[in-house]
Amino acid sequence: MPSAIENTFLIVEIGEFIVGIFGNGLIVLVNGIDWVKSQKISLADSILTSLALSRIIQLWITLFESFLMVLWPHLYFFSKLTKFFTIFWMMGDHLATWFATCLNVFYFFKIASLSHPCFIWLRWRIGRALLVLQLLSLCLLFFNFSLADTLSGFWVNVCNKQKRNSTLSSDVSTTVYHNIWIVFSLINLIPFLLSLTSLVLLYLSLMRHIRNLQLNSMGSRDVSTQAHRRAIKMVTSFLLFFIVHFFSVILSGWIFLNLQNQPARLFVILTMTIFPSVHTFVLIMGNSKLRQTAVGLLWHLNCHLKIVKLLAP
Repeated sequence: MPSAIENTFLIVEIGEFIVGIFGNGLIVLVNGIDWVKSQKISLADSILTSLALSRIIQLWITLFESFLMVLWPHLYFFSKLTKFFTIFWMMGDHLATWFATCLNVFYFFKIASLSHPCFIWLRWRIGRALLVLQLLSLCLLFFNFSLADTLSGFWVNVCNKQKRNSTLSSDVSTTVYHNIWIVFSLINLIPFLLSLTSLVLLYLSLMRHIRNLQLNSMGSRDVSTQAHRRAIKMVTSFLLFFIVHFFSVILSGWIFLNLQNQPARLFVILTMTIFPSVHTFVLIMGNSKLRQTAVGLLWHLNCHLKIVKLLAP
């Protein structure tokens, strides 16, 4: 029987799952309906929709893995099952990270105002530039698949050693884990640096824009300034969520390898789920179309609940 901590973990995990599915599902539904109506979709909406779909996959895998870990722990480290979960989770996580990075780069080229010839050349070819980034992400995805295969085999080996109360060579386990951590960090360093560069350049563009307005004795609340600030908030939120998510992934493996502490690992998994769940609502609030739809749904839901209370005996 699951303990009280494990039951609490499942309840919170289900809550995060519902929140994430609602937010990401809203993005897919709204953009999908617009696509069907107009027979076309903007570049930003296509990236947002792809991001939401990849996060839905990630959330489903995390939910199944959580139930398996708590209710059927003897199956959790079955070789083929572990490999399946690891590969599909890494695929969803990898694609979500890169689609979010493409969105940050898109915000930069769409909103920033720089006079450098390279910036102007790329701005006119933003679609091709993002296509190159996506192709790069697919190339790196193959490294992630290899990493997932090695990681799943490593977890199964460690679990079998623990069940037999035998010891896994400390040097071997530390070397394997460090190698996996290094490769995983290098793969995630690229989208992180791209987003960080976009944030820095957006900030420099904003400072330059405000300085030009002050020189021309104009106010600093024009449309371009507000767009800069919204984009900076969006990119900053991604970076903060990404850092928490990244270290949660690393910490989860370290806890399993060194502490074998189930409550600590469950807490870290909940922290990992925050990124695909909560960050989605940051994106919704930063998009006027999605924000209006979300507010409208909440208004209708509130009205429906009031009617139900009035009709209740």
